[in-house]
Parts: sequence; structure tokens; C-alpha cells
Amino acid sequence: MGTKANEIGAKVQYLYDEGPAENLMRFVNAEALLAEHQRQERRKATGIDGINKDRYNAELDRNIQSLVERMKGFRYRPQPVRRTYIPKANGKMRPLGIPAYEDRLVQGVMSKLLDEVYEVRFLDCSYGFRKGRSCHDVVRYLNDTIMGKKVNFVLEADIKGFFDNVDHGWLMKFLEYDIHDKNFRRYIGRFLKAGIMEGTAIRDSDKGTPQGGLISPVLANVYLHYVLDLWVERVIKPKARGEVYYVRYADDFVLLFQYKNEAEAAMAAIRQRLKKFSLEVAEDKTRILPFGRFAKERESFDFLGFTFFNTTTRTNKYRVGIRTSKKKLVAKKQAAKAWLRERRNKPVPETMKLINAILRGHCNYYGVSGNYVQLSKFHEFMRIATWKMLCSRSQKGHIPIAKFQRTWKYFITPPRIVVNIWK
Repeated sequence: MGTKANEIGAKVQYLYDEGPAENLMRFVNAEALLAEHQRQERRKATGIDGINKDRYNAELDRNIQSLVERMKGFRYRPQPVRRTYIPKANGKMRPLGIPAYEDRLVQGVMSKLLDEVYEVRFLDCSYGFRKGRSCHDVVRYLNDTIMGKKVNFVLEADIKGFFDNVDHGWLMKFLEYDIHDKNFRRYIGRFLKAGIMEGTAIRDSDKGTPQGGLISPVLANVYLHYVLDLWVERVIKPKARGEVYYVRYADDFVLLFQYKNEAEAAMAAIRQRLKKFSLEVAEDKTRILPFGRFAKERESFDFLGFTFFNTTTRTNKYRVGIRTSKKKLVAKKQAAKAWLRERRNKPVPETMKLINAILRGHCNYYGVSGNYVQLSKFHEFMRIATWKMLCSRSQKGHIPIAKFQRTWKYFITPPRIVVNIWK
């Protein structure tokens, strides 16, 4: 699939100035589907078909051949996605979609092709679900822009229920601009309309992207590329008298302004723009605030799990402060407590190794320049919570702190800054 993806990538690059990509369905072939099958995890939950990797692998050649023939004859139809729920830290439930096994294979191949088609078209302001781009790039961009440009106001915004409200008609029109392969678009349309099975009931999906589908992230980026990214670059920025900067990660986005009145005008325009495409902002997560070296108020805003705030260096120079969001930190502590309760009767070495993996993952995400204090606080919380859990399982009801500390130091890596965003 790597060779095929490179081939289509080269084709798209060549066609970028000449027109849309064509003949994409020829890349959804037995070779690509087989490669996608090899990439699947064995322990993945099954969709409504009840088929997992091992079962599909039992007659792999026959299954792949049948799938290719059905796709060529347009007899292949995606099955409804099985919906399940997992608890969120705030007590609510998060819906998850689990596709059927063959649907996962087809979506995997098609999503890679879509990535190749659109990577040359997406703008630099878009970071989510793109190769070689991460949330840390966004954090660095915001830090550098606020520190080095004429930024006095921040417009932070969130789209309400974005993935559940994508308009199919508009999305298909956007795809038609860039992909002149009717059969490829036809299968995307089938995935969009495959439906959702909850319990024993099947519900039609007349809007939104396929839940849990590998194709959903790139389709979401296509939608917002046309709805927001191009519009901000071609309409909002040219009309502004002052400096304007914009960055988006998935369905969250931030605009930075030099002048407040232009931020207010943009907010009103964004509401109208989203309404046109069946979307709306989450009002409780959308606001304009003074921010930057000239801001008198001590305002802050959250983005991608980080809190950005105004502060100063030891020499009293302005600095953008970045720390772990309080909301995210509380949620992580609650999740850690619940997890530790489940580990009460598990082997200590195994538990300590898993704790180290949790802390390492936390550092890998939140370990950015200036956030060492918050990293240390979470590290200390986990140390005390682990000690209390081990004490509760001890027959004496207590473990000497010195003994526990030796175990902790043996298994646990100290917190550290992983990403330097001040370069």
C-alpha cells in the first residue's frame, strides 16, 4: 500500500494545478485491502457482523477476493455501525461506533487515499489528523504568534456536536470539487448513510460522519477546510485592518486579533457561516478575551488540554504561560483513582510498570516548556494515591513510606520536559 499511496500522492501533486484526482478506485484493490488487514489489531471489538481478525484470516484469500468482486460490481454495502458507550470523567457517557470488519478494511484504504489527495490542498492552519503535525505544533504556533505578533485579543471557539452534524449534501459537493471519480464518491456516500445499530434497533444516519470510522477524520478536515479554513483566509483576513491569525485542530479553533472590533465582527460572521452549513458554535465554549503583552486583565484560555495565560519571566519580561488545563487535570486524577481501585488486588510490579507507562504518556503530551510544576504535581498525586492504595491492601493497613519510596524510585521515571516549544 505504501507504493500505491506514493503513486497516488505523486499523481495528485501533478494534478493539483490542473484539476481533481481521478481513477482512485483502482487503488482500492486486493493488495491494499490485504495490507490493511495485516495492520488490524487482533483484540479490536467486533461490529454487528461479529467478525474479528482471526476469523477473517481463516479464509483470507477467499474473503479478500469476494470483497473486491463485490466492490467492482457495486454489490458491497457497508453495514450499520454498532454503537456502544464508555463513561467520561464528568459522569456522562461518550458514544463510540464500531464498524464491521470489512468496512474497517475498506475505510482504512480509502482514508489513506483521501489523505494523499487532500494533503496538498489543506492549508497550514489545519493541524488535526494530519501526518507530521501534532498538538505540540499548535502550542508552539500559538506561543510564537502571541509573543512575536500584534495580538491583543483571542477568539476561542468550539463547534457544537460537529461530528454528529456534518451535512452530507455539502460534504459530497466539497468532495466533488477535488475527486472526479464517481465510484469512489459513491462508496463514501454509502458509508455516510450506513446507519447506526443501538441494541437491536437500526437508526438511519442522515447527517454526521461514520462513527468510529477510519474515514471520519479526513472527511471532517475536508468539511472544515471549505467551511472555515479557506473562508478565514479569503474573507476574514483580507477585510481586517489589523493582524489576524488562525489555527484549527479538528473541530476546535482559535483566532488571534489585533483589534477587538474585528474580533467581534468575526464572531458574528462565524455564527452565520456555520449556520449555512448546518453547524453552530458551542456558546459556553466560545468567547473573546483580551490577551497578550498589553492585556490588563489576567485572562486565560484553554486549548487542546492546555491553559494559556499571561505571565512574566524572572526579569519581568512578558511571557505566554502554558500549563495543564485544570479541567483536564481533574479528569485525569479521577480516572487514575478509579484505575488504582481496580488494581488493588493485582501484582505490585505489574501495577508499578503500568503506572510508569501512564506517567510517561502524561509527560509525552503535557511535558512542554514551562509546565514542569504541573507535571510534578500530577506525578506527586500518583505517588500518594499509589501509596494509599497499597496501604489499603496491606494486612497491617500501612506500608512505611521509606519502603514504598524505594519501590517508587525503582519503577518510576521522574517527570521531565519532553517538548521544547520555546525554540
